[in-house]
This record gives sequence, C-alpha cells and structure tokens, in this order.
Amino acid sequence: MGVKLENMTNYLRWILGLFIMAVAVYGNSYYSYEPLLYRVIGVIILLLISLAILLTTSQGKEALNTVLESRSEIRRVVWPTRIETTQTTMIVVVAITIAGLVLWGLDSLFGLVTSRLLG
Repeated sequence: MGVKLENMTNYLRWILGLFIMAVAVYGNSYYSYEPLLYRVIGVIILLLISLAILLTTSQGKEALNTVLESRSEIRRVVWPTRIETTQTTMIVVVAITIAGLVLWGLDSLFGLVTSRLLG
C-alpha cells in the first residue's frame, strides 16, 4: 500500500508542477498588457515553485542527485593546460583554413568546367 500511495503522490505532484508551469505560460500571455518586468518576475516565481514541487518527486530527487554527482565529477576531471588549449586551437584553425582552401579550389574548378561546358 505504501508504494501505491507514493506513486499517487508523485503523480499528483507532477500534475501540480506542470499545472503551475502552464499557469505561468498562460498568465504571461493573458497579462500581456502588464510591464515585461512584472511578467518575467511572475513567471520566474511560478517556475521556481514548480521546480520545488517537482524536486520532491522520486524522479526529481534522482535528477537532483545526478546533478550533484556530476558537479563532483567535474572537479575530478583533468582539464588541459592553457598551452595545450592554444596548440589544439591553432591546429583546428589551420585544418579549417586548409579545408576551406580545398573547397574553394574545387568550387572554382567546377565553376570553370561548368562555364566551359555551357558557354
């Protein structure tokens, strides 16, 4: 019975959270004559309330846990040094320049061949 009750409360929380999001969207349209700042503040407040409700569901708790774990994983990543980043960027710039020149040459060649054949 406990699992069924938990599923029902999750379901109701999802409905409530999505309803609040829909109210935010509809309210923004309905109150279009109000200043933009007030509408933005209202939408942000409603979306934060909806997010708080959705984070209390089992899926929301799992999503929050995943975000927190990913933040700790980011701290463990070995990021490239400034020199490595600069060298890699220069390699990419050179490769793109060469590819662009090759494509320009092929385009010019095909244009020349086409103009000779047609004209």
